Parts: sequence; structure tokens; C-alpha cells
Amino acid sequence: MDNVLAMVLAGGQGSRLMPLTAERAKPAVPFGGIYRIVDFVLSNFVNSGIYKIKVLTQYKSESLNRHISRGWRLAGLLNHYVELVPAQQRQGPRWYEGSADAIYQNLNLITDEEPEYVAVFSGDHIYKMDVRQMLDAHKAWRADLTVAAIPVPIEEASAFGVIEVDAEWRMVGFEEKPADPRPIPGQPHLALASMGNYIFSADPLLDVIREDAQDKDSAHDFGKSILTRMFKTHQVFVYDFRRNEVPGQPESERAYWRDVGTIASYYSATMDLINVTPEFDLYNRRWPIRTLYTPNPPAKFVHDDPTGRLGIAIQSIVSHGCIISGGRIERSVLSPRVRINSYSHVSDSILFHGVQVGRHARIRRAIIDKHVEIPPGMQIGYDLEQDEARGFTVTPEGIVVIEKGQVLG
Repeated sequence: MDNVLAMVLAGGQGSRLMPLTAERAKPAVPFGGIYRIVDFVLSNFVNSGIYKIKVLTQYKSESLNRHISRGWRLAGLLNHYVELVPAQQRQGPRWYEGSADAIYQNLNLITDEEPEYVAVFSGDHIYKMDVRQMLDAHKAWRADLTVAAIPVPIEEASAFGVIEVDAEWRMVGFEEKPADPRPIPGQPHLALASMGNYIFSADPLLDVIREDAQDKDSAHDFGKSILTRMFKTHQVFVYDFRRNEVPGQPESERAYWRDVGTIASYYSATMDLINVTPEFDLYNRRWPIRTLYTPNPPAKFVHDDPTGRLGIAIQSIVSHGCIISGGRIERSVLSPRVRINSYSHVSDSILFHGVQVGRHARIRRAIIDKHVEIPPGMQIGYDLEQDEARGFTVTPEGIVVIEKGQVLG
């Protein structure tokens, strides 16, 4: 698809994911053991045959830059690329003032490439999508803009940007986090939540972005500014994500999409990976999730003796390079190079790269960032008041988060 340019918005701070975003942008947060959040949108584009991809970065982007530059190398000989575009202050001495302003400050990417269509997608959601099907709908509608949306229960819709459509799925209204969401025509129990994914015809995009940039009262945001401006003057249609069919995907996974913007939603989405029949399946060989592969050895499970020292993992994801040395893992996700020492027990938890768990330690409902060493005998997630007193983050849902570099004693 040489006439399509993809632009991934990956500069978000992700403040609600703190402390996981204390040293990295939200799209660079690890997910599912070996992946980063940004890998999912990039995989969707590449699997859909869209090979011209610009990734717009800004906030604490070093980790994201390293991951993409080392892991996402396409065939330059064929003019295929995943290119990082750091904030350059091309429109003056200021950083991006919103998602639309990020595009405005990089309009040269569009005018230089001269695509017929521009796909502007968020870089921080978990889902699988064949973007070709959304593009086909955009062409069939002869739309200026097509917005991807997912139906959600109307009682939950107030947490999203809600789109109103007519019977032909033409956009007729948009409201950010409305108190009284409008339902889908003929489906009174559902409302349409914007997924933050847009396909534009190139010329209308250039016109409306330039127009928005001159509006001093604009929020320069795609939802609040561009959508509310365009549906009144252009042909704007809404693509129902339920229509999207991914090769090899079971019907139970259709329309799976998660905005992992909070610790609770991030934790919940990760737990969706580990069931016997997972809600979100990483093992679909016809729609691979691609990432940076590092030279680690296979995972190893050792010790089985009469003292109860048994290296075992149940209903868990254990990445390469892990050593389960006489410890027990249940319903957990381990990133590469994690070591679980003898007689320890980890359950319902997420351990990032290089975490070391000492002997007899017990960890429950926790997220532990890179290279943290858990001392022998320490208990985490069993006494939340004690965890807070130690300086750990404890969410209202009772999830304990230990940040990168935190020294435990």
C-alpha cells in the first residue's frame, strides 16, 4: 500500500500509569513478557501491508527510541520503514500542545511523502486490527475522515470520547466523556467509544490541521478539536471495530481493545493473556505480534526434591532467559532474565526484565519494574499498609507497584 502513510502518536506521558512511566513513555512500557505496548499498533500496520510508518515521540523517549531503532527495521530498498520522529519544534520554540498539534508540527512528513491516505493511530492501546478493512470502508464511503470506534455498554461510556452516528454510520456528534452518552441507533444499550484511530484522505487532513493551528482557542486535540470541526463540514464516517476480522482470530477475541492507561487497566489486560483460552491470544501465527528479539537462552526450570524445592510455573507466561530455581509461579507474566529462587512464591503478578526474587519471598498482585531485587523472605501484596509504608505504590484495587531502581531492604 504505497499510497498510505501511517503516523503513530507515541509521545504521551502516561501520567496515570506512574510509576511505570517515570522513566519511559507509555508506548514503551513492557507488556506480555517480551513486548512493548507500541509493538501492537506497529504489528497491526505491518501485518496489514502498510510499510511506511512514522512514529512521533516526545516524552522520555530514549527507551522507545532504542526499542524501535533496534527491533523495527523494514526493507529500505523497497522504501519500507518505521522511522522515529522526535519533537523538533519546527513551528517555533514549543513542544506538542496536543495530538493535532503533533501532526501540524510534522506536516512536512505528509507533504514530502505525498500519500493519498494518512492513518493517524494512537501508540498505546492493546488490540489486533486489519487496517486494510477500515481503509476499504473509508474508500467505499468516499470519506474525508473515518474514525474507528468500539461499542461499549452505555453505562461505561462516560469514560470515553463518545461518537454519535446516524443510521448510515455517518458521524453527527462527538462529546468527550459525556454524562449522558448517546446510544447507537437501534442499539440502546451501547454507545460508540472512539479508539483514537483515524484514516484521513490526505488533502482534507492538511486543510483542517492548518485551520486548527490558527485557532487560538483550540485544544489542538483530535477528539476535542478535529472531530468536532470536521463532522460539521466534511464527510466523516465511523468504522465499527466489530466488523474487523483478523486471520486466525477466534470469534471470542473479536473487537478486543484495551486502553491500558491506568495501572488497573494495564494489570487487567495483562491477566487476559494467561488463561487456558486467553481473552487476547499472543499465539496466533497468522497475525504475529512483532518485537525486538534479544539473544537470551531458553527459560529453565530446576529443582525437584523432598524439601519442597520445586521449580514450577502454572497458567503463566515465562519469557526466554528466565530461571525458575526451585520457586513456584502462578498466574503471572515474567519478562526475560527474571530469576525466581528456591522456596519463593509469585502469584497474580507481573515481573519486568531482570527482576530477582530471593529465597522464601512471597509476592502477590504486584507489578515489579526492571532489575528490582526482592530480598529473601520479603512479602509483597499481603499487607498493603506495610507496602505503602515501604514507599511502594498501592492502587485502590490493591495492586502493588515497585518502580525501577527502587532499593528494597
